[in-house]
Amino acid sequence: MELLESGGTVSTRAVCERAGVQAPTLYHHFGSKQGLIDAVANHGFTQYTAVEDFGDPLHDLREGWDRHVRFGLEHPSFYGLLYGRAEPGKPCAVTAPAHAALRDRFTAAATQGMLKVPAADAAEQLFAANIGVTLTLISQPEPDFMLSERVREAALAGVLHTPTTDTPTTRASAAMTLRALVGNDPADLTPGERAVLDELLDRLARVS
Repeated sequence: MELLESGGTVSTRAVCERAGVQAPTLYHHFGSKQGLIDAVANHGFTQYTAVEDFGDPLHDLREGWDRHVRFGLEHPSFYGLLYGRAEPGKPCAVTAPAHAALRDRFTAAATQGMLKVPAADAAEQLFAANIGVTLTLISQPEPDFMLSERVREAALAGVLHTPTTDTPTTRASAAMTLRALVGNDPADLTPGERAVLDELLDRLARVS
């Protein structure tokens, strides 16, 4: 962590010298240099994942976005480990929980009739935009926080709407709401019934 934060060389030798151990000790605990890097990335990830739930999906999503950006700017080396090592066709195991947590927040929004698209799609779109703007701000000499806010609001507007009394309920939005409600309270549905219902509601949710 110290070597990354200081911009030093993260070599096995440098790490062992800083920790005051021999290379076999490092390999015993982490298996390899990559195992050590993965452990450091996982540690960095845990620094910003715990976000308080205020019960307001839109507020929680904005707070999660801003916390993500702040973490990236405060710890650019950690952020590079987390999101700068993309491999074709291989999702990052370390950041997968953050993606799942974001999907859960959109599912909560769906129970209030706020989603324009399925929760999984909404999570993909916001996650991609959040990572992209954070990497952009890291590369700027003076981070443009208004850029982050504009991209955040545009991304949220693309997947959410605020229900009002005169907003018509579409078949797709009704399906997304029902799917989220059933997910929270499956009642007496059997696993087979739940699977069939989930499939039907997913199909209806994607029909505008």
